[in-house]
Amino acid sequence: MNYYLHRIMLYHHIHKLSRQGRSVSWISSEVGLNWRTVKRLLSMDERTFQEDLERGRTREKILDPYEGFLRDRLSLYPDTSAAQLHDWLKEHHAGFPQVSQKTVFNYVQYMRDKYNIPREDSARQYMAVEELPYGRQGQADFGFYNMRTTAGGSKKVQFFTFVLSRSRHKYVQFSDVPFTCELLVEAHERAFEFIGGVPVEVVYDQDRLMMVSENLGDIILTREFRAYVGQRGITTWFCRRADPESKGKVENVVKYVKRNFLYNRHYRDLETLNDEAVAWLHRTANNLPHGTTGKVPREELQIELASLNPFYPVTIPQPEYPVHAVRRDNTISWKGNLYSVPLGTYAGPGTTVAVKPSGEGITVLDAAGSTLCTHRVSPLKGQKIILTDHKRDKGVAIAEMMEKLAAMMPDREAAMQWLELIKQSKPRYIRDQLQALTETVGGLEPQVAARALEYCMAHGILGAADFRAVASKLIAGTRPQQTETKVVRLNPLGGGVPGAGIQPDRSSISDYETLLGRS
Repeated sequence: MNYYLHRIMLYHHIHKLSRQGRSVSWISSEVGLNWRTVKRLLSMDERTFQEDLERGRTREKILDPYEGFLRDRLSLYPDTSAAQLHDWLKEHHAGFPQVSQKTVFNYVQYMRDKYNIPREDSARQYMAVEELPYGRQGQADFGFYNMRTTAGGSKKVQFFTFVLSRSRHKYVQFSDVPFTCELLVEAHERAFEFIGGVPVEVVYDQDRLMMVSENLGDIILTREFRAYVGQRGITTWFCRRADPESKGKVENVVKYVKRNFLYNRHYRDLETLNDEAVAWLHRTANNLPHGTTGKVPREELQIELASLNPFYPVTIPQPEYPVHAVRRDNTISWKGNLYSVPLGTYAGPGTTVAVKPSGEGITVLDAAGSTLCTHRVSPLKGQKIILTDHKRDKGVAIAEMMEKLAAMMPDREAAMQWLELIKQSKPRYIRDQLQALTETVGGLEPQVAARALEYCMAHGILGAADFRAVASKLIAGTRPQQTETKVVRLNPLGGGVPGAGIQPDRSSISDYETLLGRS
């Protein structure tokens, strides 16, 4: 459109909006002009505006000497920005005057209108992608989030997400440490087990955990990940970041986890967060109609399972780490320093552990590959790094706590069996679990404790919070009147820590029944 015709139309449009009762600020926002310019145009009658417009036709502009240069460049490259044209003017004209970027921008707009050279945006065009066949593809990605802790601090968590492209059935697993290749493999296995099958191919970002480099289109995988996908029998497809056609489904899942699950949720510990995530997956993420397909992922999964490869556990080859002898004083030697291991690790001559280097620290593993402890590596030599926690013989103390708790239950043998299962599933938190259970059982009538234990064993429920929720449900069923809720105060650090006594949220028993397919 001609520049002057555009100005005339803009003048009449502004006056029309003013006659409709619109304010100067509203008109300014609507037409994209400064409010002073709008006010000046409203103060002019039509004759004054025409005179002002005619003066503008003949008024010399500071960039008029460069009109030919700009017209030629805009004709050749219509998508060139005003900022780049400004740089070209300074590059090709040694005496180019010192002007503001806004002056160049306004003159370039004037040139586009005068010579009818609209800017050609090279925006990427998108097409809707057809739905893939059932069982064909899954997509995986990572996310990060800063959570508030129950003690008032902050905690950065990372999470792995997986979604089946057709049914949109989702899985998420959190970690409080950066993902390693071993954690990634474990997350895959848990995702496939949660879903109940394995797709033909999985789409990923080009992440360092999975690939070494892209050699002229040939993806070179890391040794550990290559061994896993070969054993699992899946095809990998790596795409670039923020590629909505290739992996937009899982990118939407990452946003969904942040905005629906994590938003305003407090961090207590990693185990609790992952338990809450599984309950959320069953309750919301996979149980509500998908915004695009309009179908419920949980129901669609039942159709897709027939097309997925069956899930079966695979033996993941563990990387070999250097083996070190455990000394009589329960320490190991690592690069000129002595590092402690938990009391009782030394079991006589020949006791060994594996040492896994990780960043600025080391992780000590037992013969089964389980983590015994972690240490930050000292930059000095000749040091003896002893963790205070390693001085306690926790094995004896835990056994005594289990015996004491089991004796409080009507069926001692059944209680010991259940506590052993909790110890196996939550070895790092067994002390906290036993403390919470002891306080809960101490406030229950024997018959309620017995029924809660029976229910938990029958349904595979392993955890103090879950046991308390079951007991509360049983109490509510037998005594409808309002009862005072007993606050279970966890203090995993031995007392005196602000926030350690905060009462956790209570889970609904319906969450567990939903997990187990019960109505």
